[in-house]
Order: sequence, then C-alpha cells, then structure tokens
Amino acid sequence: NFVCLAEGLSINGWNSVINIVLNGTFYCSRAAGLQMMKQKRGKILNIVATYAWTGGPGTIHSACAKAGVITMTQTLAVEWARHNIRVNALAPGPIEETGAAKLWAMPGVYEAIKKGIPLRRFGTVEEMANICAFLVSDMADYINGEVIVADGGGWLNKGVFTLEGMDE
Repeated sequence: NFVCLAEGLSINGWNSVINIVLNGTFYCSRAAGLQMMKQKRGKILNIVATYAWTGGPGTIHSACAKAGVITMTQTLAVEWARHNIRVNALAPGPIEETGAAKLWAMPGVYEAIKKGIPLRRFGTVEEMANICAFLVSDMADYINGEVIVADGGGWLNKGVFTLEGMDE
C-alpha cells in the first residue's frame, strides 16, 4: 500500500489497491467459502483498518477498499452462517516491526502517533496473532460478522475532548 492524496492518485493506483484489497478478498473468500460449504463449516478472518471508518489524508484508495471488506465481512457472515461458516475481521492499529512502520520514520511522527493512542504504545505482532488465533478458535464460535478493533483505543481518542493535558 502507499500514501497518496486523492488529487495525486492515478487511476492505475486506485485500481491496483481496489483490485488487491477488495477484489482479492472477495476472490479468496469465495473460493474458500465454496470449499467450506462442502465441509459444512469454516472460518474466514479478514484484515481491515480503522481508517475504513474514519478516513484520513492519503488513504482514500485503501480506506474505500477496506470499508468494502468490512461490508463484505458482514454480508458473508449473514449469508454463509447457514453453512456454519463464520466471517469476522480484525482492524489493527499501529503495530511495531511491520511494513507500515517505515511510514512513521520521519522525525516526530512515531511519537505523535503513539501520543494519540490512550495506551501510549503500539501493538505487537504477537498481540495481533493472539487475537487472530482467538477469532478462528472454537472459543469464538458465536462471534460472526464482527470487526475487532485492536489499536489501544486510538480510534476512540479522536473526539473534541481528549486526555491531552489533563493527565499531567
């Protein structure tokens, strides 16, 4: 993925992200779902991002694609529940040691992002793996059509009132 303001985004750039994220998720889900229907059970876990709800500068292509994946997750969860197939999604926030981390390498960006997260830290790959393992486990068999947000409360900290300056 890449960051690009809408006015600078080429049609090819738009189509590339939509094709990979939205269309690719549908193609994989459909292929897996058809096999799961034969097995009479299955679990699909999609990965999205909180900016699918909030938007954000430079993310129009990815935000639109991820928003489509959220709706796809919910729709397939309803349609395929009768086949004992559960479909859920995970929306991770900033995660240490991932490809996206290089976007935060500019001076001050890393600390500014971390400051906006109520837990005051980035998530870890291990934490995301644990959530994924839970969502595809038998322990989560009654969860269907949900998006679990794991971002330390970051996307909830965008209102008029924040703790900024109150906790010092």
